[in-house]
Amino acid sequence: MKTVLVTGSAGFIGYHLSKLLLAEGFRVVGYDNLNPYYDVSLKERRHAMLLQSPNFSCTVADLEDMAALAQTSQTTPPDVLVHLAAQAGVRYSLEAPRDYINSNVVGTFNVMEMARDHRVAHLLMSSTSSAYGANTEMPFRETDKSDTPLTIYAATKRAMEGMGHAYAHLHGLPTTLFRFFTVYGPWGRPDMALFKFTEGILAGRSIDIYNHGKMERDFTYVDDLVRAIRHLIATPPPAVEDRGDPLEGDSLSPAAPYRLVNIGNSTAVPLMDFVAEIEDALRIAAIRNYTEMQPGEVVATWADGALLTRLTGYAPGTDVRTGVRAVVAWYRDYYGR
Repeated sequence: MKTVLVTGSAGFIGYHLSKLLLAEGFRVVGYDNLNPYYDVSLKERRHAMLLQSPNFSCTVADLEDMAALAQTSQTTPPDVLVHLAAQAGVRYSLEAPRDYINSNVVGTFNVMEMARDHRVAHLLMSSTSSAYGANTEMPFRETDKSDTPLTIYAATKRAMEGMGHAYAHLHGLPTTLFRFFTVYGPWGRPDMALFKFTEGILAGRSIDIYNHGKMERDFTYVDDLVRAIRHLIATPPPAVEDRGDPLEGDSLSPAAPYRLVNIGNSTAVPLMDFVAEIEDALRIAAIRNYTEMQPGEVVATWADGALLTRLTGYAPGTDVRTGVRAVVAWYRDYYGR
């Protein structure tokens, strides 16, 4: 039985990935600090469900605590490490930038040290579509330049990508960075648009719609996302000396076993269409408060998902209507609304 260490296991994506891996027969070691950035009881509930499996264990500690990380990996040495833990949230990075440096840079360095010490077969780490920054040519491709981050959040993720490449080169550590595109689904974060819109509409409050609704996002359903990660776990980048013919559009580094991969639905959905789907699922019209664009936001995101499909044969495909209805059903059940 292979062991996968998942950081951020009580988080939205970490929970869903851990659940999938357990269902497929992996041993999962979780690591999470239960950060109070949002409702901790939601995180505790996710961990509690995972702990119903005898093949799941977890450590509650900060990424910055190298001793706790080392103890966790020594107790149950991982074969694969999936690093999802991070200080999330684009807007919150305007208020508390130091939290992002501590978690996303220092914490990630500690995770990479642990991966190096244990010579894991594959290190996978989560980045973000925000790493494309001020790029306007779409769809975003992994080979595009991404030198213009617009927030500290995005800058810390770009730093993480750079550190990952350096470790892959210096230590021959097979490393995959994936860039997520607006992930949503049941058990999602309360600070994300779908959760906030659903909560506000049900409460009869107005919902803030930025840039007067003139925005587009590549919404990616969480089940699709974690399935893509599962495929990528089995697709480590090859060593420089072991490569055959190059794959079209590959982001594989010429100097290291390192690759960037987009995980998105490959569809740019207008924000107002997204809001309309929520209204339809709830059968309630939203009270809309149109506002200006927020600092650090971008008008649109859109993933080119061709590389993921070429590597794994898999492509996310859950449409927004199906995904929104699943989230609304979960929300109503969980909160009794």
